[in-house]
Amino acid sequence: MLALRNVLLPTDFSDAALRATDYALELCGRFQATLHLLHVIEDPVIYLPMFESYPSPTREQFEIYARDRLENWVAEDDRGTHQIKIHWLHGKPFVEIVRFAKDSDIDLIVMGTHGRGLVQHMLMGSVAEKVVRKASCPVLTVHPEGHQFVHP
Repeated sequence: MLALRNVLLPTDFSDAALRATDYALELCGRFQATLHLLHVIEDPVIYLPMFESYPSPTREQFEIYARDRLENWVAEDDRGTHQIKIHWLHGKPFVEIVRFAKDSDIDLIVMGTHGRGLVQHMLMGSVAEKVVRKASCPVLTVHPEGHQFVHP
């Protein structure tokens, strides 16, 4: 029998990640699994000289923002009925997601996909696609639109 103890929901705080949250919460509820919310903070790249008059946020400011968003990501009703742990890391999103899943004994990764066009995909790549290829556990990808999740 399939048993899920730990489900990972990486979030970039987008609508696609919000849709994936519904799936992750439903699965965690059915299997009484712990939901691990993860946000990967991409450290800022070197800014162009024209932007040096605008100070970039500090590492701590990025972490405070991530913590606040993660703490409020799941609706209050669901927070009382699910075991939820929040995490944030610095680095390249797909690398940190795959590493966290392996190190934390994650049974399933649930993540949203943005459904970007071909040109954007070729230029930027897809975090979800890289996670699917590299993860040591199954990955459920949720499209931003389309088939609706139906509770029985």
